Amino acid sequence: MSFGLITILTLLAIHASVMPVYSAAPVILEEILVEGEKVPPSKDILSVREVRESPARDLGEALAALPGVEMVRKGTIANDVVLRGLQRDNINVLLDGTRVQGGCPSRMDPPAFHFDFAEIDSIEVTKGPYDLSHSGSLGGTINAVGKTPSPGSSVDAVLTYGSFDLLHASLSGSYATKSSFATLGYAYKYSLPTESGDGRRITDIYPEASKNRYREGDRDSRAYDIHTVWAKGETEISGNSRTRLDIAYQDAGHVLYPALLMDAEYDRTLRLNSLTTIDRALGLEDIELQLYWTGVDHLMHDEFRESSRPSMAVTRDYMMQTDADTSTFGLRLGGEREIGYGVLSIGLDSLFRNWDAVNRSAMFQAYAAQPMIPDVDLNQVGIYAEYVRPTGENARIKGGVRLDYADIDANRLNRERLTTLYEPYHGDGLETSADFVRSSGYLQWSWSPLDRLEVLAGVASASRMPDPQEMFIGLERRPTMMMPKTTAWIGNPGLDPVRNNQADLGIKYSGGSFVVNAALFYSRIDNFIELADFSDPDGPELATLPPARSYRNIDALFYGGELSGQASLPASFYLGGSVALTRAENRATDEPLAEIPPLTGTLALRYDSGTWFVELLERMAARQDRVDKALNETETPGWATTNIKAGLSFDSWSLMAGVNNLFDRDYFSHLSYQRDPFRSGVRVPETGLLAFVTLAYYFR
Repeated sequence: MSFGLITILTLLAIHASVMPVYSAAPVILEEILVEGEKVPPSKDILSVREVRESPARDLGEALAALPGVEMVRKGTIANDVVLRGLQRDNINVLLDGTRVQGGCPSRMDPPAFHFDFAEIDSIEVTKGPYDLSHSGSLGGTINAVGKTPSPGSSVDAVLTYGSFDLLHASLSGSYATKSSFATLGYAYKYSLPTESGDGRRITDIYPEASKNRYREGDRDSRAYDIHTVWAKGETEISGNSRTRLDIAYQDAGHVLYPALLMDAEYDRTLRLNSLTTIDRALGLEDIELQLYWTGVDHLMHDEFRESSRPSMAVTRDYMMQTDADTSTFGLRLGGEREIGYGVLSIGLDSLFRNWDAVNRSAMFQAYAAQPMIPDVDLNQVGIYAEYVRPTGENARIKGGVRLDYADIDANRLNRERLTTLYEPYHGDGLETSADFVRSSGYLQWSWSPLDRLEVLAGVASASRMPDPQEMFIGLERRPTMMMPKTTAWIGNPGLDPVRNNQADLGIKYSGGSFVVNAALFYSRIDNFIELADFSDPDGPELATLPPARSYRNIDALFYGGELSGQASLPASFYLGGSVALTRAENRATDEPLAEIPPLTGTLALRYDSGTWFVELLERMAARQDRVDKALNETETPGWATTNIKAGLSFDSWSLMAGVNNLFDRDYFSHLSYQRDPFRSGVRVPETGLLAFVTLAYYFR
């Protein structure tokens, strides 16, 4: 492991010192230089072309190719994104600036699950709290940028087939003029459960005595079955204004989550988005008005597990079931104006979300309904201003401030339930509502002492509000013969907002034949919201309450960095690699925080003639022995896998094929399970050997 990472660093250092004397295929070199000159050190961009060269099933798997980005593995699909050790509501995941909040309290459907790759052109990753235009960008922002067609007619058709009957297909068409366009698309995804390197299906990871194991007839059932359809249209209203309308519907059925105690019967999502742009009005330029609404309807249960077998207690098709739905309405308005030597941008960002989830279980009063997420309303409105101006011929300074007001109200959490379920663990005086006022701001300075060298330094302080689950989730469960070690899951209505105080330093150099990008970050997070186990305050001898898992505020420290590079070699060869490290700890105890990725690295060698290519990629992770023992987190061994792929382009066609995990390595990601209301405690292994082939047709 250490040898591989040292090799990456050494090779990058060597190529960083070589003068650009080699020729290269113009397509790849042009892409390297464009990214080197226009993409700052604090941002990464993953193009849909790079995604299409992989068998990635979702955004989590696709973004894991970037340094500093990892994923949480719960099943074959719907992997959650982790950015520099931060996940869930500590980062923003958006589609064209809109939010799609998941309905499942177990994160079966994270935001990135609710759109298809065929809808997007690229994915932008901003690291650090430097996005003021969207509330809650505490650790960074991931924004998937939708496709905008060029004038004329176009048709895109992509078909991927791979191991485990993986089938991903999409077809979209568009027609555009200089003043308007229309797009229509459809995508379908299907797969059986994957297998680990030792030949085990991920539905076979439980011992035969476990009630969580899948029933015999469901172990080979489909792992997911997803249909997505979308339409987009844009027209010019007048000479200086345009309006766009997007609509999309996704129907995901029979999605298996072996890391959890339940699976999804369905997950249905409707997205509506409108964007009006005005070149100039009321003394402002580039004005944007965005209105959007998203709704998710989600049903999960354990009908595919042995736990749902009929018994004295289990009298329905399931032992436990959760029906959840959520809707989000957003409004954003912004524009800019030249003031002095710089440009001032101002904006309004408003958000309303309702979240309701009802749980029924044989473990609680014979299937009585529990308000797991008790019909929570979250209202938030923020105003922001950013100013950028040059401070010399090759330098500029950029800064901004934001002020947010938020209120949250649990409509179906009554005083009796608050007193009997929440207060025994968190003390008296709790309320079913709260409101917060918080500010955020940042200052960045960039300098280009040389033509192809950019240095970026920044400091920021950003805040986010506790989310509805962290404050008000309520799941009362008592130990039974079926599940003797079960715990309750209780929110903490007394949580304080989180604040991240962060400093960043980035350096990017793009030579004639290479690009090197290095970034360091140091983050002190006050009131970081972490998971914690709570017991009956009367002590174990007098305990009458079950143990509970809940949330608490602590002060945390995150620090680390990334190093990546790409270099052109003779004869159309290219060498690339990356290293990423994040450390995190509780500042009061100096103990490691849970679910932090280990040291990771990649090393790739590619031949690309412009017509065909072949690439060899090595992915590596060190052993993670910095674990949270209080949450029973265990160490994860290091691993290394080999991927190989090749492709050919001719006219409007392209053909690609590859094998991931060529040597069928049996391994686990350290983030292969998450601790949520329905965690099983069993890790889901990463996929063994996966072969795939993709045929694409692009008509322009």
